[in-house]
This record gives sequence, C-alpha cells and structure tokens, in this order.
Amino acid sequence: MNKEDFQILIKKYLKGEADLTELQRLINYYESFQEEHEWVEELGSEETLKTKMLISILERIEDTGKVKRIPFYRTNWFTYGVAASLVLLVMINIFYKVNLPITTSIQENQIEIGSSKATLTLSSGEEIFLAGEKDFLFNTAKSNGKELIYEKTPASSTQLSYNTLTIPRGGQFYVELADGTKVWLNSDSQLKYPESFAVGEPRTVELVYGEAFFEASPSSAHNGTRFKVNTNNQEVEVLGTEFNVKAYKEEANVLTTLIEGTIQLNTHHQKAEVLKPGQQSVLNKQNGNLLVSKVDTDSEIAWRNGLFSFNDKSLLEIMKVLSRWYDVDVNFEDETLKEVTFNGQLKKNQELSSILKLIKNTNFITDYEIKNNTIILK
Repeated sequence: MNKEDFQILIKKYLKGEADLTELQRLINYYESFQEEHEWVEELGSEETLKTKMLISILERIEDTGKVKRIPFYRTNWFTYGVAASLVLLVMINIFYKVNLPITTSIQENQIEIGSSKATLTLSSGEEIFLAGEKDFLFNTAKSNGKELIYEKTPASSTQLSYNTLTIPRGGQFYVELADGTKVWLNSDSQLKYPESFAVGEPRTVELVYGEAFFEASPSSAHNGTRFKVNTNNQEVEVLGTEFNVKAYKEEANVLTTLIEGTIQLNTHHQKAEVLKPGQQSVLNKQNGNLLVSKVDTDSEIAWRNGLFSFNDKSLLEIMKVLSRWYDVDVNFEDETLKEVTFNGQLKKNQELSSILKLIKNTNFITDYEIKNNTIILK
C-alpha cells in the first residue's frame, strides 16, 4: 500500500466509512507495522494509530450485530465471516501488543502494581520484612530487598535450621539457596528450606503453597545428593534441572512443568512418573490422579520474566492471576463471563486499570468497577 492509498483509507476508516473489505486491508497493514513507514508517523504515533484502529474496529463490529457475547470455546469463528475474523485478531492484538491510553479514577490508581517483597522467618521465629532498597545481613544470608542470597556452604552434619520465605499477594521474590539452587517465587507463595543442607542426605525444600520456578544445582556438584521439592500432595525428585511447580491452596490441581533436565514425581496414589523437558504433570489433589502432557513452557514460566501469558485461559483463570499480583478480590456479576477465553501476553508492570480497560474493550464485559479493593465485572 502506497502513502496516498493509505491516507485515503485511514481517513475513511477513522470516520467509520470503511467497509469490511477495507477494514481487512487495514488489519493486514496493521500487522505489518514491524516495518517502518514514514507516512504513518505523520498521522501520529504508531501506538496511537493502533489504538484508534482497534477501538474503531470494535465499535464497527458491535454495530453490525453479527457478533454478540458468545464465549470463545463455544463459537466456530469462521462461520461469522470477515467480521468475526477481525474480532478475533483485534482481541489477540489488544492482549499482546497494545497499551491503551486510559483515564482512571482515584480509586483505580490506588491499586498498586506488584513488586519484590517477602517476609523471612528465621529458625528462632524472628520475622524480617524484605522490600525496596532495605539491606539485610544475617549469618550466611544477605538481601538488598529484592533478592535473598545465601553463601554457598558445604553440607553440614549438625542439626538443620530452617528458614521460611513468605511472599504476599502483590509480591514476588528471588532466593539463592546454600547449595546454589536458584528459586523465583510468585505472589502468594511460601518456601521452607534449611540454611545449609545435611551431609549425604537429599537436599529437600518444601513449597508450602503457591508457585515457584527452580533452577536446581546438579547432584554431580553435591556428591550425588538429589534435590527434592515437597508439596502437600507430591514430591519432585531432581537430578539437576529447571522446572516450575504451581501449588496454590485454593486450586484443585498441582502443576509441575519441566523446562530442562529430568525430574521424577512421587505421589501417594500412583507409581513414580518421570517427566521429559516440555512436559507438564497435573495432579488432582482430591483423587490423586496424575496426568502428563506437552505444554508451551514459555507461557508457563512467563511470570518469572515479568509477563502474564494466557493461552486459551478463561476470564476466571485470568482474574485469579491478576488478583494475586495486584492483591485484590474479584466478583463476577454475570457468571457466564467466567468461561470467556482469551489469548496473549501482558506486561506485569502496568496499572491494573489499563488491563481491565483492555478486557472491557473486547466488548465481552459491559463494564467493571473497583470498590473497596474488589474488582466487579459486569
């Protein structure tokens, strides 16, 4: 598309005069924005233009009456023709690429973005709050308020002393254990571990609840002793690897995802299961059934890299994730909204109100309200 054609088409489009064929041309062109076009800059910033396009498309599609609030999983999108295809594309782009400019209420701005913070409980019972730029030094551990590092110490023959690291809702934290194992803890999580590990014994820690990504120090560096992660329902036995364990108290399943290496899962109900890289186990807490399948590992550990990643996730699942990170409660006025599914990625360092605005602009929710630290979806 040359400069003259583009300017004519975008003017029709922003006035609401473009037909569906012209909308499709613009969508195709919108998807090619990774290439530079000087004439785009003359009409305003690239992101501003994308925003206008998305809002306009959504309004046009809504006006056609062809697409209503139908949960994605029930819909054969292609039966709705071009209009439905545009909606699907717009929804993916909203979640993946665009930050809409937003005017928020005072109450919305009071919701804080999650940050690095934790409470360290020593074996003596003393509690130390770790956050911000606050330095902490104790025996073999030190912290700058964003991470907690234990000195690498040889295995000990003395009685073990345990520390507990608790991450609140709205927090996250990184800890490096005495054996060199690296652990990233997500919001609303708790890890119990020894200050140093025992000679000749497995290096065992407990994920009391929540979610953690482990980069385990290999057994070859510790005289063959394996690294183990216990949860209330399973034991993960490690040979030296990278894996993620998600074991929130309120969720029905424990999810274990292997990124690299080998792990063995031991439960009370089934024989040991060995996972290969790219596989995820799903353990049903109630009946002990364990299922293994291939997953997108990048999506499963996106939280560690500062992203929310949603692959065919229901709005209910999405709001659970957001509620932990922003430390808010969620209510659905319309129960059917819980089953609407979305795809895409969002940065964790943006305001909650901007994410809610993106969801609202898909037209699958009518409105939202933030009241007394509770999100109400309508």
